[in-house]
Amino acid sequence: MSYFARVSENQIVTEIILLVDDILLDSDGVAQESLGVAFIHSLSLPGFWLQCSDDGSIRKNFPGIGFTYDADRDAFIPPQPYASWVLDEDTCLWVAPIAYPAEGDHVWDEQAGDWVEVPDETV
Repeated sequence: MSYFARVSENQIVTEIILLVDDILLDSDGVAQESLGVAFIHSLSLPGFWLQCSDDGSIRKNFPGIGFTYDADRDAFIPPQPYASWVLDEDTCLWVAPIAYPAEGDHVWDEQAGDWVEVPDETV
């Protein structure tokens, strides 16, 4: 199965669909993104469509609704979770300014600028 994402004029993912792989195969049996896009348009689904993959092998990340497509990086980028987080250029994922602690469960506290441990409520 092959995934395709519709990207709006402002580069935001608005829809994701799934196609049977055979639709993408050319006469030599090689998958072509353009054949998938042509098929999508033949279904009267207008817009700018890009192939993506659930394992991140195509365009770095599997997109969700609201992700941004960055043409320069040829990558889908999730929404920035916090203002202090920075984009990792290799993965195109947002990274906290402080590494996640090795032990315990934590949540990011933007005001504190640090990870805060979540108390264990099993007692």
